[in-house]
Amino acid sequence: MKVLVHGTGFAGQGHADAFRAMGCDIVGIVGRTEEVVRDVAKEMDIPYFGTNWAAALEVCKPDIVSIATPGGAHYDPIKQAIAFGCHIFCDKPMTTTGESALELYKLAETKGVKTAYAASFRYIPTVQHAKRMVAEGAIGEPLEVECISHFNLERDIPFGWSHRAEDGGGRLNNNFTHKLSIVTSILGDKILNVAGEVRDDLGKAPIVSGVHNFKKRRDFIPKDLTDPDLQWGDSNVEWTYTVMAQIESALAKKPVSILFKHGGLQPRFREDHIVIYGSKGAIYMKGHYGSGELHLFREEQWSLIPLAQDIVATIPDVSGETEQCWHYLVRDFVADLRGESVDPYPTFKEGAQYQQMIDLIRKNGNWTDVTGLV
Repeated sequence: MKVLVHGTGFAGQGHADAFRAMGCDIVGIVGRTEEVVRDVAKEMDIPYFGTNWAAALEVCKPDIVSIATPGGAHYDPIKQAIAFGCHIFCDKPMTTTGESALELYKLAETKGVKTAYAASFRYIPTVQHAKRMVAEGAIGEPLEVECISHFNLERDIPFGWSHRAEDGGGRLNNNFTHKLSIVTSILGDKILNVAGEVRDDLGKAPIVSGVHNFKKRRDFIPKDLTDPDLQWGDSNVEWTYTVMAQIESALAKKPVSILFKHGGLQPRFREDHIVIYGSKGAIYMKGHYGSGELHLFREEQWSLIPLAQDIVATIPDVSGETEQCWHYLVRDFVADLRGESVDPYPTFKEGAQYQQMIDLIRKNGNWTDVTGLV
């Protein structure tokens, strides 16, 4: 199958590697800047490169497109690819609004193209192991889950897409999407209720030119932040969020309560973690996406549980958690396109659902005024 990639940065190159690992042919890559896309194409041995997405679709005639740009640049390329009849692999966030994400989901359904939505940290091997343990009754009936993380991100990371709602920025788009996908992969995907609040703790960030690869943005933090000639951009997205949700699960008699607490700029004192509490025990996964040690609480004690060897055997042979998870999802997506039987994976249905939920949470409309109470 032929794949056309939209995006030349960390995600675009990572997606291309993942599709190549599945035997697909990367026939072209599109980016914003002629010089950059030419250099990436040469480095990755991709035959076609350009800056015009519509022209690339016509020339390359791909079976699959990979959308690997920031979320603000997703809508038009996805809509064009759907009209062209391509299957679509899209990184999160799907778009910048629930309305536009829902539109694209419906268009893909009508056209009959398959989609994959890369809220992909659900494929973390420890998460896969936890999912199995919960399904096997290791903690009894699931009751609640807590997902706690504090990133202590540098406040002076150069101003860019991550600071702007219209470009797909914000911690809900780029952290909550993964957390929610992890929890639903374990418990089931029927989300009943959601409530939450967000806060922008940042305010502004320095404007610096030359940042291309998202993972290297820290290298561009200005050395002199007091320079009077330094320009600043205003943040308009959340850097902290608190979300509560209820999920209906086939493993539980009552809805399971979920707490998502994330501070993008706040320092951590104890480890980030994901914990699943049940009627007979609990599962603790260390790390903001649960990729660290897994411990089981049963009979009043915690025990370290080694990762199951059959899960170890499936781990893609690439470095980096993000890259491994892309490989997992691409593996399922391509297998599905080839007519093979695969487990459910996140699609535009989840992408549209998550984006609509983010819109609701960002309204901060869940408060009850109690100032008049005695």
